[in-house]
Amino acid sequence: MIGSVRGRIASKMPPQLTVETGGLGYEIEAPMSTFYLLPGVGEEVRLLTHLVVREDAHILYGFATEEERRLFRSLIKVSGVGPKIALALLSGITVEAFAQCVQSQNVAALTHIPGIGRKTAERLIVEMRDRLQALDGLTGKSAPASASSAETEAFGALVALGYRPAEATRLLKAAGPGTHSTEELIRRALQGAV
Repeated sequence: MIGSVRGRIASKMPPQLTVETGGLGYEIEAPMSTFYLLPGVGEEVRLLTHLVVREDAHILYGFATEEERRLFRSLIKVSGVGPKIALALLSGITVEAFAQCVQSQNVAALTHIPGIGRKTAERLIVEMRDRLQALDGLTGKSAPASASSAETEAFGALVALGYRPAEATRLLKAAGPGTHSTEELIRRALQGAV
């Protein structure tokens, strides 16, 4: 198993990037949440990885944080959810917002993510509820519950306004750290979109 890759970014074309290290170029697929944190082409990067072996290919997935990788590994164990859907999910929602959606059984927020239908969202909520409790760092324990709830509600509102899930996630991250009400998060995100 390849646990991480450190090297120079040779190319970036979402969802794929190439990292050169030790004379080898590793093609890595990564969620958009990781792409937002990547340095420019030619710069040094370290990514946590997960290798998926199929009959026809070996695919390396890269993540900026351990929480993203742990959630990815847990998602691909859900019936009917493969690496592509798990990658789409991580591209469309933060780890904390996903945990909040599962805990609050918010099927509607999950169905706004491209590739996630109602049945898949319902299956994710049922199967991930117990797994999230077993995974440290995914249940939002580090942040106050009201902040997670406000972020989830703001995410849902931005998607309802027509923003793509990845764009809504980016706008909420740009809204700034700290505990804000749902209305304040939406206002800050919309100001950042202008």
